[in-house]
This record gives sequence, structure tokens and C-alpha cells, in this order.
Amino acid sequence: MSRGIFGKLMGLFIAVILVCVLLMLGVFGLSARDAQIASHIQALKIQAYDIAYLASVPQPLGLSALLGTDTISTRRMMERKLRGVYQDYGAYALVVDRTGQVTSYFSSVLDENEELAASFEPKTIVDTLIQVLGGQEVVRQTQGPEGTMITMAVPWKQDDRVLGAVYIQTAAQAVRESYEGIWLNAALAALFAAVIAAVIAYFFTRRLVRPLEEIAGHASIMARGLPVPQISENGAREVQELAVSFNHMSRQIQDTERIRRDFIANLSHELRSPMTNIQGFIQGIIDGTIEQDEAKSYLHIVLNETKRLNTLIAGLFRLSQAESPESPMDMIDFDICELVRLVVITKLPQIEGKSLEVLTDFEEDSLYARAARDQIEQVLINLLDNAIKFTPSGGQIRLSVSRKAHHLVAVRVEDNGIGVLPEEKGRLFERFYKSDQAHASGEGSGLGLAICKSIMDRHGQTIRLADSNRGAAFEFTLMAGEAPKRHAD
Repeated sequence: MSRGIFGKLMGLFIAVILVCVLLMLGVFGLSARDAQIASHIQALKIQAYDIAYLASVPQPLGLSALLGTDTISTRRMMERKLRGVYQDYGAYALVVDRTGQVTSYFSSVLDENEELAASFEPKTIVDTLIQVLGGQEVVRQTQGPEGTMITMAVPWKQDDRVLGAVYIQTAAQAVRESYEGIWLNAALAALFAAVIAAVIAYFFTRRLVRPLEEIAGHASIMARGLPVPQISENGAREVQELAVSFNHMSRQIQDTERIRRDFIANLSHELRSPMTNIQGFIQGIIDGTIEQDEAKSYLHIVLNETKRLNTLIAGLFRLSQAESPESPMDMIDFDICELVRLVVITKLPQIEGKSLEVLTDFEEDSLYARAARDQIEQVLINLLDNAIKFTPSGGQIRLSVSRKAHHLVAVRVEDNGIGVLPEEKGRLFERFYKSDQAHASGEGSGLGLAICKSIMDRHGQTIRLADSNRGAAFEFTLMAGEAPKRHAD
């Protein structure tokens, strides 16, 4: 079973933390080691120069020389210095003259520490003595019987004249011991830092992953078709954007589900009413409940109900076509003013039947739009049908075409009829929605405006209920087209 995102992120964070801590430990440890080695060698150099100073003290003359008191005192100081270097640093020191011979000052120390003399190889002394007599300091690593040895030599001067050299030699292991404690402390500090970083990474990852887990849980509920509550939109910017998108999708799905349920309920209602009437009247004619001389009038009612059903089915078909992305859209440039005139002509019988006045207000005699002409014709027919239906006899309908910004053309259909109630404005473009006025009239399927909305959505344009001081006004936009070029005679 694959790990979740929390486990993967924690694994990644811990790996990065360990790599960083190990790199820091290595850099710090090596730097501290080098610094400690340099400090240790510098301290030994200081001791070597102290010994060289004692060795350079001039020999006394006269009675003091005869008694040898100063000589004995200097020798004792030297021996104590050598012992101190041996005890404090684990290093062996001696002074040689220009010939490479160990001076007599150190004979007692050499007698007590035979391994001191054995640790100094004559070859090492000879190889370095020439450089030291030239006034140089020498630091060298050699492989001795006891392992790797670090040897340093400094000049022994008197009155600016090099008399010999002071040698100090120590085992490399003694130097290592001086910085092994640093490695331990650095390792403990690195471990503590890694633990703190891992704890911070845990809480950070937990906070980062929790919204994703919440979204995954809500998505699982949504997949079962159940309503889900809105999730929190807090956290990192990307998580906020994801939560906002998920909440929007959730609302859209719930709205779609509500529309689907309403569509089925409304369709069932719209179908049940005419089917019930048709069934009832035909059954009455068959079983004799309706007299033969009245049958013809009832058959006319049945015919009207079948026409109503046909109108409903045709509306559903047009709605399906308008919403289907597979239905063809033949985008052409055409004169929208001319199309408005043609639609008005097709509706002349209904207009004249209610003695309506139809006015046209075109910004230009010809304005070209680019769209699917047959679908825009359907939009105009639906809007004009509504205007005729809700405008009282003797009323007025105005159709306007004008240019808009951003290369758009606006078409407006306005009447001075009964208008739209404020509480109904938000639902006008829903499928099967009918205002109280429409229900009272007993006409229409409630699909006209829904079809108009779907057609305009496919065109990437808008249709809306516009502000009007009288009746109702609907306005939709189209992309401006190009007028055909006229050829010269």
C-alpha cells in the first residue's frame, strides 16, 4: 500500500534535514579540527621559543661561573620546562647545537626518559637542522615506531646568531585527543538540531496536509452523491486556491443536482397535465361519459393538448441542441438589423391580433454581427414571443440594435407590459420557470429564456434582464462582424 502525502513529505523533509545536518556537522567538525590542530601546534611553538630563550641565556663569568650556581639554576628551569611540556602536551622537547648534538643541559631528562631520545630520529634532525639554522620554522609529519609523529623545530638564537635548534615532537594521536571532544559536542548539537527541525517539519506538514485530507474526504462524500459542507479556505495560498475551487465546484455540483431534480419534477408536471387531460377526455368519449354531440369540442381540447406536448418536446429538443457542445455552430457574418426585421414580419399575425405597436431603433441601417444566424433567430423569436404575450392589447414593443465597446453589438427587446416581479429576477433563465403571470395565462413551457441563455453561453456572450422604466427589457450581446466588401462595377 503506497504511503500518503503526509508520509512522503515527512520522509522528504527528514532526508533533507539529515543531509543538511550531516553537511553542517562535517564542515563544522573539520573546521574545528583544523583550528584545534593549529592552536595545538601554535601552543607547542610558544613552548619551543620559551625553551630557546632559556637555552640562549649567556653563561656567567667569575665566581658565579666557578660555583656554577647560575648554571645549575638555569638547568633546573630548563628541566622543569621540559617536564612541563611533556606533562601538559604529551610532547618531547630537546635542544641541539649546530652540529646536531644534544646539549648537556638535557642529559638528566634524557636519562630518565629513554623513549624520548629514541623517538627522535637522527635523520629527521639532520634534514631539518639546515633549514632551522637558516632562521626558518619547520613543521613536519613523520612515520615513527610509535605511529605518526608531528615534529616542529624553531631556531635557538643568541645575539642574533643561530646557535642551534629546539625540537618538539608529539604523537598525532595526542593532537587528535585534543579535538575528539569537539566532535562529540558537535554531534550532540547536530542531533538536537535535527530533532527540533523534525518536530517543526512534522507540525508544518500536518498543517499543510490536513486541508488536503479534508478535501479528499469531502470528495469521497461528493462521489456518493451526498451534499457536502463548505471546507475552510485557510492555509497557504495554493491550498486556499484549491479550497476555493473545490467549494465552487461543490456549489456547482449541488446547483446542477438541484436543477436536475427541478427539471425532472417540472418536466413530469408539464407532461402529466396534458397527458391527464388527453387520457381523461378520450376515456370519457370511449365509455360514453361524454355525449357524442359534445365529443367534437373535447377532441379539439385533446388536439390543443397534443400541440402543447409537441411544443414542449420541440422546446426540449432546441434546449438540448443549444446546450450540446457537439451541435454545429455555423458562425457567419450577417446583418442583425435585417434579421430583426424578418423576425418581426414572421410575428405580424400575433402583433396585429393584439393591436401592438412595434418600434425599431437601429443605430445604423445595417450592423453586422458574427454568430450562428439560425440560433440568434431563435433567441429573437423567443424574446419577441414573451414580449407579445406579456404586453396588453394596444401596447408597445421596441427593438433596438446598437454598437457596444470592445467590438460588440447589443440587441434589446423592450415592452411596456406587466414587467417582472423583483423576487423573480434571479430565476428567469431557469428551465421550466414560469412567473405568476405566465401561469395565469396558461401558456408557455418555461423553456424559452433557458434556451436563449444556453445559446448565448455557447457564443461566449451574455443575455440579461435590463433596467427599464416600463414593462420588461432583455438585452443580449454579439461579437461584431464585418460587412461584405462591395465590388466595383
